[in-house]
Amino acid sequence: MTTPRSPKTSPFFQPEHDQLRQTVRRFVETHVVPHADAWEEAGMVPREVLLEMGKLGLFGIRYDSKYGGSELDTLATVVLAEELGRSGYGGFAVTVLVHTDMASPHLQHGGTEAQKSRYMPDIIAGRTITAVAMTEADAGSDLASMRTTARRDGDHWTLNGSKMFITNGVYGDLFFVAAKTGQPGRNREISMFIVEKGTPGFRVARPLKKHGWLCSDTAELVFEDCRIPAGNLLGQENRGFYALAGNLQNERIVLGAQAMGEAERAIELALDWVQSRKAFGGTLWEKQAIRHKLAQRASEVAATQAFIHQVAWQDAQGQDVVKEVSMIKALAGTLVNKVMYDCLQFHGGMGFIRETAIERMARDARVQSIGGGATEVMLEEVAKRMS
Repeated sequence: MTTPRSPKTSPFFQPEHDQLRQTVRRFVETHVVPHADAWEEAGMVPREVLLEMGKLGLFGIRYDSKYGGSELDTLATVVLAEELGRSGYGGFAVTVLVHTDMASPHLQHGGTEAQKSRYMPDIIAGRTITAVAMTEADAGSDLASMRTTARRDGDHWTLNGSKMFITNGVYGDLFFVAAKTGQPGRNREISMFIVEKGTPGFRVARPLKKHGWLCSDTAELVFEDCRIPAGNLLGQENRGFYALAGNLQNERIVLGAQAMGEAERAIELALDWVQSRKAFGGTLWEKQAIRHKLAQRASEVAATQAFIHQVAWQDAQGQDVVKEVSMIKALAGTLVNKVMYDCLQFHGGMGFIRETAIERMARDARVQSIGGGATEVMLEEVAKRMS
């Protein structure tokens, strides 16, 4: 990977953020980029790589020090996501970010002391990899349409239903599962549960083959009379809808930062290519249309990154950023796809060949306007808060 042409500068970043960025970038350059093509073929990120990240403290950035965490802030999460995005392997990035910022926060924020003491040290160390099982075939952004149920049966809960598109679903160890627990018609009465891999009645129905993010394992999960102890209720009964909605804000900041890391890297690759590619008596860089398009996209990425950094700082101060986070998700998911389209286009025929990084990155980016909240849903969230 090449060094960025200009350093990250922001009034929001402190020395600990810069140090974290350097650590993640070195790890990606040494342990990820040389090997990730093989992970794409295998459809998984090796556990030993995740364990190495745990040893570096990258899985506990915002968690309590008593469990092995670093107690940093939202900006640190953004740094991690940007640098993982810059790796050029979206599947690797999302494998990590689901674990650190989309699944395990449910335990951090909703778990009892006993639950956190039991699971959090191994989560932070990378010995236990987590997933959140929220989405269903007919219930994605519309959480109220969820059909999976959990019924109290003495000192146990019994889960029945299925989940779709679950990242870390095949090789994950610990699942935070959302299920309906209220009366029929009370669509927001959802609860969260801790389900360990290997629990009777819980199985991976099938791994899913995807358009992109190939080294991220994604699965359909099935729960058939899956009995778990009553103590595996995570948070308050019937309040899981609000836990899910609350954590979506963090998820969307993270996905936006990841997308901009990807876009930044794609522009670097395209710039290297057009400055060396000869055509019509000169380089492609000498064509004004190409120079201006790259300049336009670079400007849009820089502006979106600055907005993400500002909102991350606001979030770290405890401010309400629901509208702004929805803006981030809509902006970044759309922009990264524009960037990838143009950067692939400028690579010409080579951009269509699987051996080039930009081809993979363009495939990986497509889901950024879908996962974690489709662009159209995000714009509706913004619109509702404009009046």
